[in-house]
Amino acid sequence: MGSNIIQITPFMHIDDVARAVAFFTDSLGFECLIQARDYAYVERDGAGIRIQWHDEPAELVSHGGFAYYLDVRDLDAILAELGPKLAALPEGHVHGPIDQSYGQRELMIRAPDGNLVVFGQAIAAASEDEA
Repeated sequence: MGSNIIQITPFMHIDDVARAVAFFTDSLGFECLIQARDYAYVERDGAGIRIQWHDEPAELVSHGGFAYYLDVRDLDAILAELGPKLAALPEGHVHGPIDQSYGQRELMIRAPDGNLVVFGQAIAAASEDEA
């Protein structure tokens, strides 16, 4: 019997849907498949993120850590594609690529609402002698 689960799509709770959609489409190369006043769905290569508007501060989730992690096969291809767009983002909003000791090469990008979007490629983990 085949798997019934297609994918996991995280929700990003924000206060400005249009701004979030513009960030994902203009800066990160996503395509907006659905957009309404209070909701949007963006997708890139089968990875989707649902964007939900809230007007209550308690409902907004600005996550300073790893919130949206996209595993990729070739991080250099992502960098080649997005480089000029990433250069236009505010200073301090783009970090990497960084080879992590836990076996991931990561490019971290801060979204306008404070969430962290990460593109990560599996690499060989550092041995304990190197760490």
